[in-house]
Amino acid sequence: MGDKKPLLIKLIRRDKLLLLMFLPVFLYYFIFCYLPMPGILIAFKNFTPGHGVFGGDWVGLKWLDQFVHSRYFWRLLRNTFLLAFYPLVIGFSIPILFAICVVEIKNGLFKRFAQTVTYLPHFISTVVIAGMIINFLSPTDGIVNTFLASMGMAKINFMMAPEWFRSIFTASGIWQSFGFSSIIYIAAIMGIDQEMYDSGKIDGVNKFQEVWHLTLPSLKPTIVILFLLSIGGIMSVNFEKVYLLYNGATYETADVISTYVYRQGIESQNFGFATAVGLFNSIISFILVYAANQASRRVNDMSLW
Repeated sequence: MGDKKPLLIKLIRRDKLLLLMFLPVFLYYFIFCYLPMPGILIAFKNFTPGHGVFGGDWVGLKWLDQFVHSRYFWRLLRNTFLLAFYPLVIGFSIPILFAICVVEIKNGLFKRFAQTVTYLPHFISTVVIAGMIINFLSPTDGIVNTFLASMGMAKINFMMAPEWFRSIFTASGIWQSFGFSSIIYIAAIMGIDQEMYDSGKIDGVNKFQEVWHLTLPSLKPTIVILFLLSIGGIMSVNFEKVYLLYNGATYETADVISTYVYRQGIESQNFGFATAVGLFNSIISFILVYAANQASRRVNDMSLW
């Protein structure tokens, strides 16, 4: 025990700059994620602000039962899964393909241009992105409807059409994130042993075979880990974007658990009910990550833990 303490102090002194860089991240999660955890109690109480978190009568699973048996439950669950599932299935492979293409570009100027153009959308505010989407799809003077009219086609009020919401949400999300998401894959590709490619060229493999048999297998650990992390976010659909884009006409395909929690907790001030729904959301997320992690461990012998 005596030997461990000096070793710990030695490690802290050695890595003090790294620990200092980590401190803001630690404080953020500690203050905003861990300190509020006792508030979970109000999911099982008849909470009123006057009685505080630890006051009020216990109601058990009343709020959760009320949510599960409400007429919105299956709609919310379906929309939450689909609005997360579509970008995951359709968009997960795009950063991988883009990273492979970027690495293969020989013209340095064009490579930097392609990376800059695709990285920039990630840094645009969600509010700005939502405003751009609404303006582009405007039924009166939006660029999309102007083009449709010029082709002799009828204009479409996209933002009021429930059947278009998921496509708009998915396409804009992929456009905004695929460039920045490719950075990890580009770094992983650059770290692959060049001798493997040299050996492949000696064996006469073409570019497709090189990607299929050398690059993708080498990226497998990175792909698996990022896929597992993505599954963990399935229930955490981009609340800000949904809230800014949806309206009463698109509730049928756009309303998700997080927006429902906002309406119940903030607008209706039903804090106990909203907390119970949020807790349900978190439990489902954990179950999905755990199940995916166990499946990955059995199939690929790779896992997060």
